[in-house]
Amino acid sequence: MARSLYICYFGVGEPLVQTQVIHYLRELVKDGHEISLVTFEPRPEELQGDKQVEMEKELAEKGIDWHWLKYHKRFSAIATAYDVFRGALFVRKMIRQKNLDILHGRVHVPTLMGALGRKISRRNPKLLFDIRGFFPEEYTDAGIWPEGGLLYRSAKRIERWLMRESDGFVVLTEKARQLLFAGSDKTGTDDAGRPVAMIPCCVDLARFAKDHAEPRTEIRQRLGINDRTVIAYVGSFGGWYLSEEMFDFLRVAREQDSKSFALILTQRDKDRVIAKLGESGYTDGDFIVESIQPSQIPEYLRAADIALSFIKECYSKLGASPTKIAEYLACGVPIIANRGVGDIDQLLEEDGVGVLLDGFDRACYINSLKEIEGLSRDNGTARVCIRSASHRFDLLTVGGPRYRELYKRLLEFE
Repeated sequence: MARSLYICYFGVGEPLVQTQVIHYLRELVKDGHEISLVTFEPRPEELQGDKQVEMEKELAEKGIDWHWLKYHKRFSAIATAYDVFRGALFVRKMIRQKNLDILHGRVHVPTLMGALGRKISRRNPKLLFDIRGFFPEEYTDAGIWPEGGLLYRSAKRIERWLMRESDGFVVLTEKARQLLFAGSDKTGTDDAGRPVAMIPCCVDLARFAKDHAEPRTEIRQRLGINDRTVIAYVGSFGGWYLSEEMFDFLRVAREQDSKSFALILTQRDKDRVIAKLGESGYTDGDFIVESIQPSQIPEYLRAADIALSFIKECYSKLGASPTKIAEYLACGVPIIANRGVGDIDQLLEEDGVGVLLDGFDRACYINSLKEIEGLSRDNGTARVCIRSASHRFDLLTVGGPRYRELYKRLLEFE
């Protein structure tokens, strides 16, 4: 079995690491792989003493050997370059100490660390480029980098080099696979014979099923929702998330149904979200805005009737697989989403688990609310949603097996 180092440019406590990275690594451990994980911690002072020991023990019990380096933020580009340098040196040290077979980079910056660390090592482990999304385009589409600017052009040059250097690839959507590796859906490889896998953002359906033990009616009573129509959203605001459009939608929903209730689960900007809900006609008692632990998401989402996913339609989002989509479906909640994001269009239409917006105006919002009304829990939609999640996003039957198979093929690739 392989000895692998997974390189992640996030802190170990980030929701993405807790709900995605660690779960995937546990699935790889099942095949006997020896997994090491390095994260970059933005608040290392929080890991002093017992906290670090507890985290090391918790991950060791899952079969994961955890290491961390400090994340630097000030003077963004320079800080990232410095972290890449330190990460490459760490990779070289781990290659020597662990005799690694695979360097697994989660998106561009960690994969660059792996590629550089391998260059300065005597051993030549395989490099897996877990592309996830289109990183340079995401930064321009979110307005962080100017389109065509120096940082974007530099990132694209690095991306092209990583595409040449890597021995295998992961993408999140079929659309991304066709854009980057046309024909690999049939062959499983790119033109050079390197393995390519499409692995969407998955969730542990077993955990969601366990959290279905408490009846939905009891959850709604406990949250003070009772018989109201609950519209849920999980995630961030701003950037490529269409926040203003979402609040406009909620305003129209409130106008159409005075019992509409907003359930917003977000890690930041709570005060701003509450203020925007007030502007949209929601008063105290008409909403819940909470920052919760990832493990609590099923408990809250099971109270919802409708879930929202409004994301900017742009090139970078063709490669996106929002985790919220899998979470919504795993909780049995139908979705209203806009077109042009990853494989969501095909998913909602083929599986009958939601409604696609034709535009961002009042008429489109009203029409989508009427359509979603037909997907009520009374006609078995919850079961259809859960079945869709099981078929497309189950960690145990989709994500885990695909990663294990990819590792096997990567080790066989010459």
